[in-house]
Amino acid sequence: MKTLPIPPQQARLAGLFYLIIILCGVGSEVALRGPLIDFGSAERTMQAIGAEAMRFRFSILADVVMALADAALAVLLFLMLRPVSAGLALGALVFRLLQSGLIAAGLLNLQAALVVGDAGLALSFISLHAYGYDLGLIFFGVNCLLTAVLIINSGFVPRILGLGIGLSGLVYLTGSILRFAAPDLHGLIAPAYVVPLIAETAFCLWLLVLPGIGRQVTVG
Repeated sequence: MKTLPIPPQQARLAGLFYLIIILCGVGSEVALRGPLIDFGSAERTMQAIGAEAMRFRFSILADVVMALADAALAVLLFLMLRPVSAGLALGALVFRLLQSGLIAAGLLNLQAALVVGDAGLALSFISLHAYGYDLGLIFFGVNCLLTAVLIINSGFVPRILGLGIGLSGLVYLTGSILRFAAPDLHGLIAPAYVVPLIAETAFCLWLLVLPGIGRQVTVG
């Protein structure tokens, strides 16, 4: 048994970055970019992007901010959870950074869709971005499972949050694998993404509020 002091400023900063990730991720996909894209019609998509080019550009910038915040959060969570298990925390750090890098690199496909003059090519680039995003979420799914183990064994983060993050990892892995292995079934998993939204928002709020974070906690 050992006693572990947890810096409240560090954890609250992690919560702030987590909040940025949630707002930028949901905002870019649902509020900004999503309404412009119609995978059933390349022409309508091209016309919508042409009419709302600045909106589409802002969606890309929001995703850039999300990727930067995700990399920062990966480091902060590593520092916070390293005393529980240095090996697992390092693994979680690596997988989350891989996710951030893949998602950031995939934004080039959205930029390509913005500048090409062919509607079919533009929609193909947007589709490639969707595949690249899901590829990143495979690594993030592994990160969630490792983070869940760390949280459950930490003794200072509520175990229910660890269970939620673990379930989120399973949802991400299932959805992303279906995207590549059985794309026709990918839509069936869509309602399950409410689980990560709830679980990650709860973890974010806990990091921001930090109940009892200023005291000494015992970790086994």
